[in-house]
Amino acid sequence: MASQNEWLTALKTYLPWTTSPLVISAPMGGFAWSPLATAVSLAGGLGLIGSLNDMSSNPAITSSLTLPLGVGILAFICKIEDVIPLIAEFKSAVVWLFAASELALYKDWVDALRRASLETKVWIQVGNVEAALHVASSAYPGALCLQGADAGGHGFEKGAGIISLVPEAADALRNEGLGHIPLLASGGIADGRGVAAALALGAAGVVAILEAEDGGQLRGPNIWPEAYNGRSMVIQSYEDYDNGVSLEEIQRLHNEAVEREDKGFATGRKGRVAIWAGTGAGIVKEVKGAADIVEKVRKEAKEITQGLGKW
Repeated sequence: MASQNEWLTALKTYLPWTTSPLVISAPMGGFAWSPLATAVSLAGGLGLIGSLNDMSSNPAITSSLTLPLGVGILAFICKIEDVIPLIAEFKSAVVWLFAASELALYKDWVDALRRASLETKVWIQVGNVEAALHVASSAYPGALCLQGADAGGHGFEKGAGIISLVPEAADALRNEGLGHIPLLASGGIADGRGVAAALALGAAGVVAILEAEDGGQLRGPNIWPEAYNGRSMVIQSYEDYDNGVSLEEIQRLHNEAVEREDKGFATGRKGRVAIWAGTGAGIVKEVKGAADIVEKVRKEAKEITQGLGKW
């Protein structure tokens, strides 16, 4: 099995601007646009731009992929034929794939993306060991993001937190001769302590926010594949449902709320749009710029790991 240093060396060959520990902002559809991704990359992390249903209408895609950024693809929504021309033209550093309707379809995506741009590396997000083994042995991604059950947004309905998922997946991949694939950890990581813990578990980097679409489950039928669930903060819509309000009435109130100035994201737990967040949300106490967050958690993680060496 490759060591973390070997993984980092491999990642550095196509992410030369990044600084260890590697901090990644995940491609949250509808929120992760070019300003956020650019700030993260300029701070020595990897910023990713989120995709929505229509790749051609995404202004961040068509204006910013000459920068050292990545693009997130919801594989069960986006069509390969729409994505490939953009990647062939702009050659993003990374394409991050998530939520294919079937695991076998990732190979089709990877093969098509590699034909479009040899310079672009393909990363795939999975939520359990079985999926990690399947994807690693069939699609051979540049990296695997292990999304724990403690992560916000949409993820595997059946999974585990990163404290067991990361080392178990690392052992399973090593036993199958696939230990050379770098592993990234996502789920409940909100500060330098979480970063340090993920590195101790065996990850080569950490992911801050998870890919999701805002409020989708309240706008209509759930379009996500059956294996995926979602983790949101408690909002007014949930409290109404818990108090016996009908789903039809909740949907009506939700649709009214998204037309207001705050787009349904009212503060004080009065919002009606799902606010995807992991278990680390309670640790966050202040609003800071993306670059400041990347630098802060990196500094904290280094101080913690250096301190552990003195025990």
